[in-house]
Amino acid sequence: MSAPQIPSEQWAQVIEKTGGPVDYKKIPVQKPGPDEVLVNIKFSGVCHTDLHAVNGDWPLVSTLSHTLLRKPTNYSQPTKLPLVGGHEGAGIVVARGDLVTDVQVGDYAGVKWLNGSCLSCDFCQQADEPLCPKPLLSGYTVDGTFQQYCIAKAAHVARIPKECDLAAIAPVLCAGITVYKGLKESGVKPGQFAAIVGAGGGLGSLACQYAKAMGVRVIGIDTGADKQNMCTQQLGAEAFVDFATSTNLVADVQKATPDGLGPHVVILVAVNEKPFQQAAEYVRPRGTVICIGLPAGAYLKAPVFETVIKMIRIQGSYVGNRKDSSEAIEFFRRGLIKAPFQVVGLSELQTVYDKMHAGAIAGRYVLDTSR
Repeated sequence: MSAPQIPSEQWAQVIEKTGGPVDYKKIPVQKPGPDEVLVNIKFSGVCHTDLHAVNGDWPLVSTLSHTLLRKPTNYSQPTKLPLVGGHEGAGIVVARGDLVTDVQVGDYAGVKWLNGSCLSCDFCQQADEPLCPKPLLSGYTVDGTFQQYCIAKAAHVARIPKECDLAAIAPVLCAGITVYKGLKESGVKPGQFAAIVGAGGGLGSLACQYAKAMGVRVIGIDTGADKQNMCTQQLGAEAFVDFATSTNLVADVQKATPDGLGPHVVILVAVNEKPFQQAAEYVRPRGTVICIGLPAGAYLKAPVFETVIKMIRIQGSYVGNRKDSSEAIEFFRRGLIKAPFQVVGLSELQTVYDKMHAGAIAGRYVLDTSR
């Protein structure tokens, strides 16, 4: 089979300065290094993280690199500029470096948030490569998937089975893997209850499905009739609590469990601070609160008395490792996960961001890079 023709230029969405806007324009196509692959991105999901990258309101790179190296944290370190955002890219490998032997040209591959890691530090050696102090982050510290051709480290690209639909699997490459990791970290068991906070959003809609596929009973927490219908009619939630209309959210969530004690696990994928302050109040004794969402500038607060006497565990969960990724993709391959999504052209990214600002998105938007 002849090698695919790779153009010298491509269409991309580029951030030139913090705060945006994104600029849809042509840029050069890069060549992969010795341990890298070049992926022809066909579809890319749009994550709320991408909006944080535009706004420059996360201290993530500094926090990881300095905290893990036990140095004072400098919260002013900017993202890469100019920057091509995106980290949920599904496509086809069209070129590979000389050292790459386990990925073939023509393979389906996914470019994730963790574009690469050192593979030699203590964290990488213990399968905690997302905690590597020298991470390459797609759409944040290196150019991401809002372009037609994207570079990624071969060791970290997701292996996508050929029978998978590339548009449908794109949101799984970040949102799906991330919530699956959170559910694993929580230790929730089949038959137990998990409250998914932000259940109607991109991460939450997948969290509901992964929980159900794992035998977990779901309580969706979000607002609006559309999200309620989606959660209960499509995503398998047994109950739904609308935080905007509830007069006593804590009581309503606890009532959604048969014994009235509340869910065993709370998965927080909300994008504002208040839900993080409430979760410890309605989770049951010996329950676990898993924090995944990253509202800019937010802080965790929990009542000390209740947290102690109820023996509550509050834990953060970051993105999944390579094994988590392959497991999350296998759930999708088996037909157990169907991310609610809408496809629009790559050129329409700014419109998607505008809808994110307005909180008007149910499910996920996926960009078609051919238009």
